[in-house]
Amino acid sequence: MARSSGPWVGGPLLVAVLLTSLRIWPLLGAALALSIFMAFFHRDPERVPHGEGMISPADGLVVEASQEKVAIFMNHHNVHVNRSPLEGRVKSVEHGDGGHRPAFFRSSSKNERNLIVLETPEGEVRLTQITGLLVRRIVCYVGPGDFVERGQRIGMIRFGSRVEFSIPPGYSLRAATGDRVRAGETVVAVKAR
Repeated sequence: MARSSGPWVGGPLLVAVLLTSLRIWPLLGAALALSIFMAFFHRDPERVPHGEGMISPADGLVVEASQEKVAIFMNHHNVHVNRSPLEGRVKSVEHGDGGHRPAFFRSSSKNERNLIVLETPEGEVRLTQITGLLVRRIVCYVGPGDFVERGQRIGMIRFGSRVEFSIPPGYSLRAATGDRVRAGETVVAVKAR
């Protein structure tokens, strides 16, 4: 399970235990179902990159793909833990307040966000975690000065979100709009020859 997800899963489970002692069966079923949903949503499977190159930082659907920027929409059924696309050092982390529009709309550019700037051997990578319509919480696992490995967990966005990231110079884009990608596994760009 993802870091800091204990209260999200344990809260409904604790309510279920209390409801068992009170024998309120319909509410018990609802509390158990909510706990199971939360465990599913906060899952964090191990991932291994499928080849050399820049890997996807998020699970989801590629909704925008250009040599400058790739945007991935993360649906409720995707894993919402984000990973570093390349190895490097975290140059900065900047949180920005904003609205909470659905993450698949272009208007999500005004949403709350977290910008992580990575200095990699290939150049700078700018990765933006953007909140969506529901719970709207970004959890960042890294800070300025941290070294991150390719595929390392760097954060999570809860309940509906979008990740945008830049492609460093010298890389050729492999991802296309409409592709489904998996964080830490799918190669989205390779070094140009």
